[in-house]
Amino acid sequence: MKYLDLAPIRRVRGTVRLPGSKSISNRILLLAALADGETLIRDLLESEDTGVMLGALRALGVSCKVEGDGAMRVRGAGGAFPVKKAELFLGNAGTALRPLAAVLALCGGEYRLSGVARMHERPIGDLVDALGSLGADIRYPGKAGYPPLAIRPGAIRAGGTVGVRGDVSSQFLTGLLVALPLTGEKTVVTVEGGLISRPYVEITLNTLRRFGVEVERQDWSKFTIPAAARYTSPGEIHVEGDASSASYFLAAGAISGLKGGGPVRVEGVGRASIQGDVRFAETLERMGAKIVMGDNWIEATAGAEAAKRGTLKALDADFNHIPDAAMTAAVTALFADGASTLRNIGSWRVKETDRIAAMAAELGKLGATVEEGKDSLRIAPPARLRPATIDTYDDHRMAMCFSLAALGGVPVRINDPGCVAKTFPEYFDVLAEIAER
Repeated sequence: MKYLDLAPIRRVRGTVRLPGSKSISNRILLLAALADGETLIRDLLESEDTGVMLGALRALGVSCKVEGDGAMRVRGAGGAFPVKKAELFLGNAGTALRPLAAVLALCGGEYRLSGVARMHERPIGDLVDALGSLGADIRYPGKAGYPPLAIRPGAIRAGGTVGVRGDVSSQFLTGLLVALPLTGEKTVVTVEGGLISRPYVEITLNTLRRFGVEVERQDWSKFTIPAAARYTSPGEIHVEGDASSASYFLAAGAISGLKGGGPVRVEGVGRASIQGDVRFAETLERMGAKIVMGDNWIEATAGAEAAKRGTLKALDADFNHIPDAAMTAAVTALFADGASTLRNIGSWRVKETDRIAAMAAELGKLGATVEEGKDSLRIAPPARLRPATIDTYDDHRMAMCFSLAALGGVPVRINDPGCVAKTFPEYFDVLAEIAER
């Protein structure tokens, strides 16, 4: 489908069961593949990104089979993949390519990792430099510092200290934390230049713990992998709902509540979630939403004052900790009572697209006045939204967050709606189920 026309949405109300978290799914798949024993994974996300991870693991000789009840059974390779030579295509999945690059660099095999054209524009040099300091042999068949990667067996130095930059992508640190336990030696990872997207590193540490490896963290700048660490299967593990995906429905509930709609409840994340993006609920509260939360659910509508005014509150906030959900905040700002500023979102520049530039362009189509900074975005909403055709830049989150503009009483055309298959293939169907047009 080249485009999807969304008619104006009068209001939304209902309950949404979230798909599994992409970040958790791909971490669990990789750790299950490296562990001793078999792991039964329940509620694994079915999407393009998890599909390329599964394809890569199977190409590396790991048995990954779907059970009759839909769960995934992974037979761990015990720390060493059986296949020592492979070419792996990883699409635009940073959660697959970057950790796999780190693991394969320490596995003593010959591998080539590649992806779509945009993946080849997303930097990986800081991770490769860190692995190179350990003796890994990684070369760039294309542009230096970017995929594709050619990995050969290297003389790996086990143990000691390794440094990695943390101010471009937290996935570089995640890759090292996942790979280094394979050496069996105590290793200290130091983070240089500050660490962005810390909640995603917290997901990594939590998942490592569930597979038997306890990493000691010191002030987000020093991480110690213990000696004799080894991944062991927890037997059965559950993937919680995707908190980034929850943001669209929670924002929809808050926006719809301005005109008598809502509430919207999401199930699969809540107080007990290990994902940082559940804090998007706090952003909505600052904007005047009413949030109610349980251990495994969150419900959102407009607060009484916001409903009385008919607008949410503008905000000025740092979104370094929740960069994905920050995109939802940018579109939600169209329904605020003044200009909002999103700060410290420089990581958007190296995501599926340059999200700062893309968001500025598409928000402008809806009538907003947008000021684009190096790592910030200022959004002044129009008096009335304009109908618009939204380009999505092959970026799933662009498609999903801009669907919220239909709550502004205007038709919205979403170009290339199929890009949501990266993380949430059924998104538009689920939105339609809670929408009154």
